Amino acid sequence: MSNIIDQLNTEMYTRFGIQSSDVQIVRSPYRICPLGAHIDHQLGSVTAMAIDQAVYLAFAPSGNSQMQLQSLTFDGNVQFDINTVPDKQDSDWGNYPRGAVRALQDQGHTLTQGIVGLSAGKMNEGGLSSSAAIGVAFLLALEQANNITVTPEENIRLDQAIENGYLGLKNGILDQSAILLSRNNHLTLIDCESASYELIPKSQSMPPFDILVAQSGLKEALVGTGYNTRVDECAQAAGILLEAIGRIDQKPLLGNITSEEYDTHKNKLSGDVAKRAQHFFNESARVQQGIEAWRTGDLNTFGRLISESGYSSVHNYECGSKPLIDLYHILIETDGVYGARFSGAGFRGCCVALVDPSKSAAALKHIHTQYQQKHPDLAQNASSFTCQPDDGARIL
Repeated sequence: MSNIIDQLNTEMYTRFGIQSSDVQIVRSPYRICPLGAHIDHQLGSVTAMAIDQAVYLAFAPSGNSQMQLQSLTFDGNVQFDINTVPDKQDSDWGNYPRGAVRALQDQGHTLTQGIVGLSAGKMNEGGLSSSAAIGVAFLLALEQANNITVTPEENIRLDQAIENGYLGLKNGILDQSAILLSRNNHLTLIDCESASYELIPKSQSMPPFDILVAQSGLKEALVGTGYNTRVDECAQAAGILLEAIGRIDQKPLLGNITSEEYDTHKNKLSGDVAKRAQHFFNESARVQQGIEAWRTGDLNTFGRLISESGYSSVHNYECGSKPLIDLYHILIETDGVYGARFSGAGFRGCCVALVDPSKSAAALKHIHTQYQQKHPDLAQNASSFTCQPDDGARIL
């Protein structure tokens, strides 16, 4: 961590003339979701962990209404006035700071000055919620520069507003909650209906594990995939079930239906919407089983449930592209892997696994070799690495 902080401080002076004593740095981690795939937007309960890889944002108040931003990861300068925020621009990383300003203003917060900032992050191809991490980083920086006090829960909603309102992505609160709430050596359980959460400590009897991230090399933007279509299909399933139950006044979300009501009326569903509902209710059950396995230190069961989640993502939620599906199968067949699944929506990005640390090095080599054989063009830009759980976002 110290290397990236030193680099950011040096670059802030080189690029903007700002001394390190005037610079503050936000660390906003990436996240994994062991269980609870694709159910957060339907008000399901999900699990998450922040990891020890992160977006960093070095910043200082600009002293006026201007935003002046650069990145060590992305090309180009981002400049705008906080009083006249431009609309979204396609394929532009400046959407995140612009969206952060808009979200704060829309919620009644007064911004009197912008920031001068420089961001950095190792990964941007998707699957670890780098977009939510970047959004959170800009929110924390803007709040600090403008002396705005905001709870983590409000920042979850503000970052969701960036993605739902400004970017047009129909996601829930999983990513933001994991990034803001997680603590090391805990599983973060998030109830997406009530927005409440619980930090569940790792059992002392649980064997050690590494988090293995295997990237696919696919970089297609999430909003250009079938993500929003799947959300719409979940809504269709919920609408049919609520009509059968007699609660058509409720919002068509699968989380508004009990598992007993689903079992009674699931025969009303067919085709794709039936598969989406089956995934939701089975995944919700896996979350509860996984929590018990985590509490008791049963890593084998926890890992098996993760792999079952991955299987359902492929066959019931039908969200995986062929490279991701191939990568998932490589992972679950690799010696030392307790369990694996897509991370993110599965249309691009990466897969994640929990792996025996004594077998991590061999697993990384095996995964690279196998993926290279199946997708040589993608594999040359697809790195794999191991990491550990970590704390959530904060100003260092």
